[in-house]
Amino acid sequence: MTGTTRAFRLIWFHFGSIEKLMLTLTLKNLPRDLHAMLKESAERNRRSLNSEILVRLERDLAAPMIDPEWHAKQLRAFAVRLPKVEHARVGRYKRQGRA
Repeated sequence: MTGTTRAFRLIWFHFGSIEKLMLTLTLKNLPRDLHAMLKESAERNRRSLNSEILVRLERDLAAPMIDPEWHAKQLRAFAVRLPKVEHARVGRYKRQGRA
């Protein structure tokens, strides 16, 4: 591959090591406030700025995808199974101080 930078890192295991390809990513035009928030978070978590960004990317990309339509359908099905509210009875209880 011409023009591609590759960095290799050995990862040691109990029975030896493997060579793992590590790619490089450069962020450009990062807003100052976002940089400051990442830097503060890295310091709180005792990580380098690079490690903090990697941890956040891995966590966010590993999160399960959410299907809002499926969840809305599940919520509607749940709401249908709830008991009906008798608003007149609730009003009486409130007036009697039982709510």
